[in-house]
Amino acid sequence: MGQIEAQDVEYLFQGRVIISETNLKGIITYANRKFCEISGYDKEELIGQAHNIIRHPDMPKEAFEKVWSTIQGGQIWHGLVKNLRKDGQYYWVETEILPSKDAEGTIIGYVAARKAASRKDVQETSEMYKKMKEKEL
Repeated sequence: MGQIEAQDVEYLFQGRVIISETNLKGIITYANRKFCEISGYDKEELIGQAHNIIRHPDMPKEAFEKVWSTIQGGQIWHGLVKNLRKDGQYYWVETEILPSKDAEGTIIGYVAARKAASRKDVQETSEMYKKMKEKEL
């Protein structure tokens, strides 16, 4: 898939929770209907793709380094993420990512549950992410 050009247009949504599952490498193995609706992708376009297909360029690398170190360590990560829709619009989600484990307790993948983020949280987090992103340059 080609590079999506980010627009400065926010896609606001309400309602059901967005759910996705990935394997250990972050490849999408499941996407619920709400995920498809909000991201603008068909399920067939998402399954088998790296979850970063929806990563917005404003997201700092450091934020995802923290996500990965937390979930690979078997812990739950909770925070806000700015995502990129297929049409270039963005949307903010409050996200919880947890490791999925087999009967022996071995991590076999990850499950992410997301809902619309509050305006207050978006404002605070976007300022923090902007400062983190500036350090990358």
